[in-house]
Amino acid sequence: MSSAEGGRLAGKTALITGGARGLGAAIATRFAEAGAKIIINDLNQEAATSAAEPLGGIGLAGDVSNAAAVTEMFAQLRKQVGALDILVNNAGISGLEGDNEARERIQKVAENATRAAQGEAIDPTDLQLSLLTEQSDEGWHRMMGIHVNGTFHCSREALRLMLPERGPRERDGCIINLSSIMGTFGRAGGTAYCTAKAAILGFTRALAHETAARKLRVNAIAPGWIATAMTDPLAPMHPILEAQTPQGHLGEPDDIAWAAVYLASEEAKFVTGQTLSPNGGWYMSQ
Repeated sequence: MSSAEGGRLAGKTALITGGARGLGAAIATRFAEAGAKIIINDLNQEAATSAAEPLGGIGLAGDVSNAAAVTEMFAQLRKQVGALDILVNNAGISGLEGDNEARERIQKVAENATRAAQGEAIDPTDLQLSLLTEQSDEGWHRMMGIHVNGTFHCSREALRLMLPERGPRERDGCIINLSSIMGTFGRAGGTAYCTAKAAILGFTRALAHETAARKLRVNAIAPGWIATAMTDPLAPMHPILEAQTPQGHLGEPDDIAWAAVYLASEEAKFVTGQTLSPNGGWYMSQ
């Protein structure tokens, strides 16, 4: 439904970080169809613009892990758009980027998991990708910088734009933070990623308390295993993950995009501080 027809997000302006591909691109597309004015952030200006233009939106480059870059990005947003109703903190990494040996390690883990399922005795350490002792300082800080610091930097700047100096907003606004089932469940071999995604959930709840009286809602989405470029390196594990998922398959980007549309819409006006986890039943938290 177009904005002209009066969509669920008609008249709203939304910024999606890391929105040029994957889950962010799916969210941006569904937001635009629901009537929102779209701003897409990416590290690369060309990628941001290419993703935004077909949606009638604006592309803004900026490294969310860099506070100064985020401040500049929001200065541009203020200049070009002037207002913001919805922030989606989606930018993230898996930690496998640039790791040329990752697929080989994942293949080995998948083979060991299959053998274990068939009754063979397998050393438990052969069923995980890595140990914390192998985690580099650089990789750890990069993971926290993009996920945790990025969510903080963008939320802080968004609030400076979204909230009046005194009293509540004239209309509802919202922040949606992308976490993961790895932040709710945890998993061996991905401690940095799990830690970052769990931190986002704590941040979400605290900020929801802080902004509730100002007509601004803060929620999180914790996706399960979704078929995207980010999960492509885990392809050897996909049959195992599908078998572990009660619905029997990986999710699609739209499974997350529609959850975001709901949380951004008036339908979720009484929802704040919550985590919505489309995961096919892989992890049932409540």
